[in-house]
Amino acid sequence: MLSKEGILALRRAKRRNMERLMLACGGEAVNSTDNLTPEMLGEAGLVHEHTIGDDTYTFVEDAKMGHSCTLLIKGPNDHTIAQIKDAVRDGLRAVKNALDASVVTAGAGAFEVALYNHLMKYADEVKGKTKVGVRAFAEAMLVIPKTLAENSGLDVQQSLIMLQEASTAARAVGKWAGLRLDNGDVLDPVAEGILDNFLVKKNLIDSAGEIVAQLLMVDEIMKAGRRGAGGPPPQ
Repeated sequence: MLSKEGILALRRAKRRNMERLMLACGGEAVNSTDNLTPEMLGEAGLVHEHTIGDDTYTFVEDAKMGHSCTLLIKGPNDHTIAQIKDAVRDGLRAVKNALDASVVTAGAGAFEVALYNHLMKYADEVKGKTKVGVRAFAEAMLVIPKTLAENSGLDVQQSLIMLQEASTAARAVGKWAGLRLDNGDVLDPVAEGILDNFLVKKNLIDSAGEIVAQLLMVDEIMKAGRRGAGGPPPQ
């Protein structure tokens, strides 16, 4: 019936695809044409079939609602497609986390260097063994700027010293100081649009303290030898 009227119809559509069509085009999902009204119909600018490889896909373009979409990823092999897919997923998750938190942090190692300077000042205010722990935690924060400098072929020590001095001056006026990877200079990451995810940073810092506490609670490590290695079997 639909074919005679020049209407494209799809058979055996998955339920999930029907839900996506409603989000993209509007309308309602119905099981029959009985009592069908114009208000139940969705709208799209173009619907066509396209063959990619051995599979045929139906493209619904210029949808009215636009609350759902599908990304078509092409590549020369499965490995490249998997890498692109992971990159797209990571990017979408980063955007989602930023929207959920409604806040971001400065990138380019600026946050870690500023936190290092803050913790080192705080270490001078505490006494006893706590001072050692605070300083160790502060030194751990420099791993990211060290890695950025090393991967960029820069002098790690020179870059850290320059960043620490620049960060102290920048934070005094409410700004940030990060590392420019192409020439090793200092930049303002917020002005350059280099930002990090707040939720990721928060979870990393929270997890670091918990992991360290668990490791310090370990009293003894037992390692069993392999059978047939010439020694006695493990007890």
